[in-house]
Amino acid sequence: MKRLHGKGYCVIAAASALLTVNAALAAPAKTIDTQKVKVKVETIASGLNHPWAVEVLPDGAYLVTERPGHMRIIRDGKVSAPITGLPDVYAHGQGGLLDVALDPKFASNRTIYFTASIAENGGSGTAVFRAVLSPDERRLTDVKRIFVMNKMSRGDLQYGSRIAIAKDGSLFVSLGDRFEQDRAQDFHDDAGSIIHIGPDGSIPADNPFRDGVKALPEIWSKGHRNPEGITFDAADSKLYTVEHGPKGGDEINTPEAGKNYGWPVISYGRNYDGTKVGIGTAKQGMEQPIFYWDPSIAPGAIAVYRGRMFPEWKGDFLVAALKFKLLSRLDRDGSGKVTERERMFNGDFGRLRDVLVAPDGALLITTDEDDGALLRVSRAAE
Repeated sequence: MKRLHGKGYCVIAAASALLTVNAALAAPAKTIDTQKVKVKVETIASGLNHPWAVEVLPDGAYLVTERPGHMRIIRDGKVSAPITGLPDVYAHGQGGLLDVALDPKFASNRTIYFTASIAENGGSGTAVFRAVLSPDERRLTDVKRIFVMNKMSRGDLQYGSRIAIAKDGSLFVSLGDRFEQDRAQDFHDDAGSIIHIGPDGSIPADNPFRDGVKALPEIWSKGHRNPEGITFDAADSKLYTVEHGPKGGDEINTPEAGKNYGWPVISYGRNYDGTKVGIGTAKQGMEQPIFYWDPSIAPGAIAVYRGRMFPEWKGDFLVAALKFKLLSRLDRDGSGKVTERERMFNGDFGRLRDVLVAPDGALLITTDEDDGALLRVSRAAE
């Protein structure tokens, strides 16, 4: 994105951006029958530029990232001008401004965390930042980069990256393999891993490679291809990821300390030219996914439903999908077996990127489009 200078131009451009974003806010709600319940889908805001992530502020407003490098507040049907103070991001291909998460004590410290791809040392890679949102919500202050992957590389694919915050306030962050698959098996390379860091970027005491001998100290698990979804189940604090496979083989995994999830040695997908990936689907010492899709759905984010609004979905996985423009609902039986039960919104709203369970139990979904939207999915009146 080019930046033009001149005070007059900036004022006009900012006003124009606000008008563009707010122009389509009045889109009518849609009522849709799903397998178990009828839902209402409302467009909270449209005209967003590839919105990647959403968080709910304490007063019910929404904090949204746009991949080209903007962060905005949506409140009472109005979309703010971009928040200032963000670092420069590498907004090319799949890169840019990615996830955002609120510190557990946001109400008192106004601290947020976000991930982005950045350009450095002749290449690009994924970084994690901490910042404070000003009381007037117009700017970020005290912006600090608390992590950056240890090897930059050329290309603009497969950065990850989502944040899941544990009960102790530490951060689990998913990192893609940068489309350089062998990096996912190099334990001294951050690519293709889940990392675990403190809120200041420090190394937690329970990390499996804390001494840095067998692997980088921040690494929690390895062998991931491109995990763009990560979340905790609030019921038992278990960590889950959803990640892109190649041609087939998108996976849901349960990252545990020190374990290897196989990519690119094992996979249920195939290379894009149709050839086999690695040695097949299993190898001793490498973990199996708890579920995989073939053909691929190109998953975005993952949520575990523990809200009040849809008791029919209690404990189910909800996975946003880009390729087939759907929301996948999967349940687990008593043995832990995962089964995909239904695919909602097939093509109705475009490429679905983020899915979040709001405090009231509604779903919030972002659509990854040039004219992207923030959607709210609630229970329809009977």
